Amino acid sequence: MTHVLIVGSGPTGLTLAIELARRGVDLRIVEKSPEPPTGVRGKGLQPRTLEVFDDLGVVDEILATGREYPSLRGYQGDQVVWEGRMDEIREPSEGVPYPNLIMQPQWRTEQILRDRLAELGHEVEFGAEVTGFEQDGDGVTATLGSGERIRCAYLVGADGGRSGVRKRLGVGFVGDTFESERMLLADVRTGDLDREHWHVWGSPAEQKIHFTICPLPDTDVFQLVAPYTGDDDLIALVAEHAPHVRIEEILWRSEYRVNIRMADRFRVGRVFLAGDAAHVHTPAGGQGLNTGVQDAYNLGWKLAVGTEALLDTYEDERMAVAEHVLGLSTRLYREQANRRGDDTNQLGLAYLGSPLSVGERGGERLGALFAEQRGTGFLLLADMEAEYPFTVLPPLDGQEGVILVRPDGYIGYHGDESGLSAYLSGFGIDAPLADAER
Repeated sequence: MTHVLIVGSGPTGLTLAIELARRGVDLRIVEKSPEPPTGVRGKGLQPRTLEVFDDLGVVDEILATGREYPSLRGYQGDQVVWEGRMDEIREPSEGVPYPNLIMQPQWRTEQILRDRLAELGHEVEFGAEVTGFEQDGDGVTATLGSGERIRCAYLVGADGGRSGVRKRLGVGFVGDTFESERMLLADVRTGDLDREHWHVWGSPAEQKIHFTICPLPDTDVFQLVAPYTGDDDLIALVAEHAPHVRIEEILWRSEYRVNIRMADRFRVGRVFLAGDAAHVHTPAGGQGLNTGVQDAYNLGWKLAVGTEALLDTYEDERMAVAEHVLGLSTRLYREQANRRGDDTNQLGLAYLGSPLSVGERGGERLGALFAEQRGTGFLLLADMEAEYPFTVLPPLDGQEGVILVRPDGYIGYHGDESGLSAYLSGFGIDAPLADAER
């Protein structure tokens, strides 16, 4: 018997596992692949995700081995014809400690998260595929390919866009797959390009990009991205557009179709969907991986508390966010827009209108007291005695009423002290949540 079975060990599954492990929740995390992936795939970590990684205790390693996005250098053939940036480099501030998009190969992000999970006493079980599951009123029974049966209170499908968990639930995946819009990704080595720029070939006047070659931080590898036309000769593709660039080695490559889809449901009984299993995006704007991390960050503390009223808010909150982000990434893809900023950093995402958000500021990201928010507990900003099992701090300047900050950094309750007890009891938040050191 385990409390939570996590299916899938990408950034979403690993974030959820860390969230549960640091709260002392019993879990297992299984992955059907026999070993960790090696390809880069996603590489952009948004400011809001960096705040989450600070709380999880991994941001120092993320920043030490990653880098801010380099400037773009545009070519026609071997001639540089333009230069520019995707984003504006900003200085940290009290309300935004990590203001810039950070480039980090996904394989390394996952390795850093796996190392943190190991510190907390858990390992990913590779080569363990969930081949079926059944649920009842008391739990879920999952079957692995080995024949092992696992009994758990909850199961979370974080197993990607082709999610077996979602398919077995019978949940629809509404949207479009664009068969004619395919992309080629490859990790390559070349000595013919500097590592201080993101190299781009295309038609800037038409805002069309034929392909890009981007240096990956703390490696000697570049990521190549290009439209896939069915020609498997990567060397010839590069020679056609950039005759001065010689690809010395292809380490990994993959082709994918552009998908824009979202699940009909994010929860069916005791089974939840998160990350790409619940929503898949175009690569524009770097939203997919980051939205999955936020799914896990939202769900983890709610599973730890475990009340039905609280768990019901996961689908309500995250479906609204996923719908918004899908619209954003789709627009950026269609416009081939290269600029990034406040609309993509995910700092402005909120849970306004959620049943869990009460009062004038209910649902907002607090945007303050980041050091005090680290850990697994609630934060209460109020001029009152510590009657609750929360960290209690004085009110912020200009604050009226009491503010209860959820473990994921969003304001849950903002109002009179007299209404706080009813709010907490309504969601079954009536017992201390063990706080852990970072």
